[in-house]
Amino acid sequence: MGKTKKQKKEKKKKQKQKKTKKSKFKVRVKKHVLVPVHKKLNDSEKKKILEKYNITFKELPNISINDPMIYDLNVKEGDVIKIIRKSPTAGEIVFYRGVINV
Repeated sequence: MGKTKKQKKEKKKKQKQKKTKKSKFKVRVKKHVLVPVHKKLNDSEKKKILEKYNITFKELPNISINDPMIYDLNVKEGDVIKIIRKSPTAGEIVFYRGVINV
């Protein structure tokens, strides 16, 4: 016997729910055209940046560990995020943020 329309509808609904459970957020923020690229720096890159600008981690601007943009980067408190924004006048501008648990 074939499945009824109601059963097919319920199956599609369950599949849709599984897809949305993969990500905590319903909207895929990273795909938006106005959102800049976010990258997690490894420990050696983090050390180079802090030395280059002669700063400590606490002197970096903060980004919350719960920020939707870094949710999929598997970050932990103390990591550094590199944000690359496109600019019509400067081409690309790079910003750094320190991950904190708020």
